[in-house]
Order: sequence, then structure tokens, then C-alpha cells
Amino acid sequence: MSVAPSLLIAAGVDAPLSPFDEDSTAEEVTDGLDLTGKTALVTGVNTGIGYETMRVLALRGAHVLGTARTAEKGQIACASVVGRATPLVLELSDFDSVAACADAAQAQAGSIDILVCNAGVLLNEPQQVRGLEMHFVVNHLGHFILVNRLLEAVRAAPEGRVVVVSSRAHQSAPADGIQFDNLAGEGDFDRQAFYGHSKLANGLFSHELARRLEGSNATSNSLHPGVVVTNIARNLPAWQEAIFRFAGSVFMKSVEEGAATSCYVATSPDLAGVSGCYFSDCNPVTPSANMRDDAMAERLWAVSEELTRPYI
Repeated sequence: MSVAPSLLIAAGVDAPLSPFDEDSTAEEVTDGLDLTGKTALVTGVNTGIGYETMRVLALRGAHVLGTARTAEKGQIACASVVGRATPLVLELSDFDSVAACADAAQAQAGSIDILVCNAGVLLNEPQQVRGLEMHFVVNHLGHFILVNRLLEAVRAAPEGRVVVVSSRAHQSAPADGIQFDNLAGEGDFDRQAFYGHSKLANGLFSHELARRLEGSNATSNSLHPGVVVTNIARNLPAWQEAIFRFAGSVFMKSVEEGAATSCYVATSPDLAGVSGCYFSDCNPVTPSANMRDDAMAERLWAVSEELTRPYI
């Protein structure tokens, strides 16, 4: 694998390069690891990257708390993996559901070693919930509540890790970043821009969380999993989903490859103490300037607190 040395400098000297690349799988990047005794929570485990992340973490010995939107989906997914996996119900657009999921997770484990914010939505038409644009609510605010409610459990672990699945799509967000004056998503619907906006929020959340975790044993990092064929395209028109899946079979990563960076960031001993970085293909890379904007990250945190205050 060839990785430019500048990637290491751009992401910070505390983020080492790895021997893995875009072709590595989740099993390969965790080969030889024993996660026995660790508890991991992964959101969106009934399909795609989330399922593979859960499967591999459980395979390596972790007790995985796997969330899905319904009890049935979660039970089926968790029952199908080798190892210990416990289903939890989580509907990220329903803040009461998020709070209940966090309470259930705390009842299962006194500490959480790994918290992977993986679940997400890609919509083909404008939708709002609680007067806010749906991508922003599901992809960002739901996870914001979940992490905040579980943060003490993460801090209680010897080396708690929060792993936020962002995306290279964050570069498709509006040029001026988070639209604080239009979080309702009013105006013309641009699917790519709204999705990118929520992915930028994911990265900024992780960035600010890392700052707030300074001085503790816990860390926060975000990542781009790659372009992977999953059911995230389920809300697109049938013809677009068909094209997406056909192209994916030729040009995109497999699910096993797509889960590699999540599993690497969640488990690699080489990343002990590494925080506030952004990864792609299991290596540190530089995100957009907006995602590295300290002031924007701090403001997003404050606004997110106001929008979710009764639940955190």
C-alpha cells in the first residue's frame, strides 16, 4: 500500500499509518485481536456495514449491543452472528426511543468500550421531524443524544472509544457549512447537499467531542467507510437504486471492506489515545476545512444541546 506521508501530518502525529488499505476487510483488520470482556454498541446492525461491524466485533469476543429500528429486525440480526450479541430497539428520529435505548444499554453494561454511531438515512424527498430536516435529525441529532446519554459509560471503560461514521459526502454540504439559520431544510430539496450537511454534522460532532474528552481515557474519531452497496439507497426511486446496486457490484466496496475502517478505528491497539481524527481506508486523512472548523463545531454542539435538551 502506498500512503503519502502528508496524510499522517495532516491528521496529527498521534494518528499512525496502518498496513491496511481500501481492499482490507473488517476481519483482516481485527485479525488476532481478543475483545473478550469488552462491550460494544453499534447502531443499525440489521443490515450493511452495521451488521458486518457487529458480526466481526462479536467474532473477536466482544459483547455487542446491536440496535435496529424494530425488535424483530434486531433479534434476527443478533441471533445470526457467532458470539454474544444483544438486540436493542433504536429509532433515531424518535428522541424518546433514543433515550430508552440508552437506558437499556446502561442496564446491560456498566461501561461501554466501543460506541459505533453507524446508522443513517438517505432520502429522496424532503421530510421533516420535530420541525427539522430529517437527515440532520436521524444522522446527527439522534446519535448526539445517544452518545451524550452514554458518555459516562464510555468514560468508565479503561479506553472508551466513540466511532462516528461520517462520509466523504460531507464535502457536498453547503460551502458555508452548517446551515444554522435553516435547520428545517426549507427551500429547494437537494438530496446530496442535505445528506452531506448531516455527514458534516457527524464529523463536527466527533471533532468537538474529542476536545471535550481531552484529559480522559476516552477518545472520539470519525471516518469515511468508502462507497459501499448497502440498503441506504432503499429510499431512492427504483431505477436509481438499481443503477446504484449495479455500479456497486463493479466499482464500489463490498460490505466486508466497508466495515473495515469502523472496526479498525474501534479496536486497533495502535490507536490507543488517538482522538479527533478522520479516517478513510483505515488511515488518517484530511477532511474539508469546514469539518476542521473549531468554532463551527462548538456552535453545532451548543445548538444541538438546545434542540435536544430534554433528552440529554
